[in-house]
Amino acid sequence: MFGVINYEMFLTSSIILALIPGSDTMFILGQAISNSIKSGKYSAFGICSGLIVHTFLAAFGLSLLLKNSVTAFNLIKFLGAMYLVYMGIKSIKSKDMLAVNQGKKKREDLKKAFFQGLVTNLLNPKIILFFLAFLPQFIDTNNTYGMVPFVLLGLTSTIISGIWYISLSIFASFIATFLKRNKNFGKIVNKLSGTIFIILGINLLRVKNS
Repeated sequence: MFGVINYEMFLTSSIILALIPGSDTMFILGQAISNSIKSGKYSAFGICSGLIVHTFLAAFGLSLLLKNSVTAFNLIKFLGAMYLVYMGIKSIKSKDMLAVNQGKKKREDLKKAFFQGLVTNLLNPKIILFFLAFLPQFIDTNNTYGMVPFVLLGLTSTIISGIWYISLSIFASFIATFLKRNKNFGKIVNKLSGTIFIILGINLLRVKNS
């Protein structure tokens, strides 16, 4: 089908991989729990937009160029790690992430959630390696459809991830409505999510361009 082989296996694998926690998952959980369900959804939209960008980069072969350039790869890795550490420190130092914003401020926060989700995903070299190592396994070696199979597989993965991330944000927000009754919950969330982001950032530095 359009140069794609073993599509059913790809669907199954994509679902399993989407369920594995990572920086994207933790970011969405943090947004949904500490802010609102809308914030979690906008974070998911931002991350999925990043996946779409990665899809087309892989289709055009730009990701392969990045993979073959150690300097470029390490730069992306460093920026991504520093961004996660920055968000972690900011979260830990924040006094109250659970404060409800109104009017224009609330709209700005949703845009911020989208942008942060987008940047978090784009600066994750693991995603680059995933698209380059995983997608080709499901593309016919005699493919005559150009970049079509890359786009089809990438969009499929994005849709699956999007459904999971939105479901996750809804669940997290639902749980948060009960937990927020505890006055100390905000501080706990700040420190926990901040620590997780810092750990993820440090682990990102260990990713190798293989």
